[in-house]
Amino acid sequence: MTNLTKERLGIFVPEEAVHLLEKLSEFFQQRNIACYLVGGFVRDGLMDRTNNDIDIAVAGDALDISSQIATSFDGRMIPLDEVNQVARVVFPQAKCRWHLDFASLRGSIEEDMRYRDFTINALAFRLSDIKSKWAHSELIDPLNGYRDLKQRIIRAVDDDSFRQDPARLLRAIRLAAKLDFAIEPGTESLIQRDSELIKNVAGERLRDELCYILDTNRAYSSLCHLDKLGLLAHLMPGLTSAKGVTQPKEHFWDVFDHSLEIVACVELLLRERATNGIDRILSIAPWSDELANHFSQEISGGRTRRCLLKLAALLHDIAKPATKTIEESGKMRFLGHAKEGVSMATPIMERLRLSNREIKMVQLMIEHHLRPGYLLSEDMPSRRAIYKYFRDTAEVGIDTLFLGLADHLAARGPTLDFNEWRRHAETTSYILSKWFEEKSTIVPPKLIDGHILMQKFGLTPGTQIGELLEMVREAQASGEINTTEEALDFVAKRLGRNK
Repeated sequence: MTNLTKERLGIFVPEEAVHLLEKLSEFFQQRNIACYLVGGFVRDGLMDRTNNDIDIAVAGDALDISSQIATSFDGRMIPLDEVNQVARVVFPQAKCRWHLDFASLRGSIEEDMRYRDFTINALAFRLSDIKSKWAHSELIDPLNGYRDLKQRIIRAVDDDSFRQDPARLLRAIRLAAKLDFAIEPGTESLIQRDSELIKNVAGERLRDELCYILDTNRAYSSLCHLDKLGLLAHLMPGLTSAKGVTQPKEHFWDVFDHSLEIVACVELLLRERATNGIDRILSIAPWSDELANHFSQEISGGRTRRCLLKLAALLHDIAKPATKTIEESGKMRFLGHAKEGVSMATPIMERLRLSNREIKMVQLMIEHHLRPGYLLSEDMPSRRAIYKYFRDTAEVGIDTLFLGLADHLAARGPTLDFNEWRRHAETTSYILSKWFEEKSTIVPPKLIDGHILMQKFGLTPGTQIGELLEMVREAQASGEINTTEEALDFVAKRLGRNK
């Protein structure tokens, strides 16, 4: 039985979407096809939020209807699920940022709502009612989703919700993070009961849900929630095996807790979290609009540097349990854990179907996460040291510096020595300032190449040429040489020849 609200509720629709929806409504009315706005677009509209994904339920073959719409609206139809008749229409025009997902109704609209994942997504409006930025219409709400929306609760539609689609296990956490909602206790119990089913979800879907979580400003609390509900152990068993693995006295937490705390510290350093009284610590940590833009940069599929930094932070010490040794003196070591960590983290990222570039970026951050600490000294690092650092860390040099800062905070925790932190923060700020001011020096233009070396010195192709060129670039970065003539003289001396 339909639960129609007695009042006509207003749903916020961005102005640029109103015209599109009116045209769609006209399309359906001409063909006498019943259609409804459903899911996240309705949920977010009721909360005065924008959602670029517009879900529409239609009384008919959604694949055929989507194909007709793509033709009529100069779009492109992409089948998403031919068995359940779900398709997407995208518009290649840069000015249109809306994705339209069409699904065939399963029975009446009220019956269809019972196949949804959560009650706050089991809400619908008639498409024909959308005629302005604030459209007022009767809300179709058979499962009291509007009540849960007002109470900020995520509740599964029924006891089999996660068994029908195990990807919903992660989606519950993602929605809680995105909306700042609480998961209803009964739904949490269902997640714990069905947590093992997460292993059956396609990697692409796991990637999307997990990366949505990491890209929010509640990644740390969400990861703790994933662990509490038993999902993290199935997603990353190598990580949860670090529970209880102790560290040297300089570390406040064990390996597992440290791996979660560092994500919280990343959120602090990226100014995503409330400072909670630690303004003094953040006041000397580097930050700028340029850095904010850097971490907001999209790398692949909508995933940002911010997301990849948090993933690297989560996995940076994954190899510590396997590399832990205790010497006769009692000294604890984790020799080679950074390099071994790359080997352990790579299968996780491949399972998540991250792009090759994303995998390489996270690998570099894990491999070099100790390097920022090596740059700390009484004096600021030399131009040569800065050059070597950015050479080795490639496109994640800035990201790895922030990983190093977060690692420092997460290692010391409440026992943080402020003077040590000041030195680390000031050194990082110095390195970043040199990077932004002197990119042409830190990554200098080529003065000579391999062909010139072979021509001038009679060398043959091989590793010697690469080694000589790297020596030249290093000397150039440190300011020892600046011209092609000086570079050739430098090489001649290295070869033991006169100029």
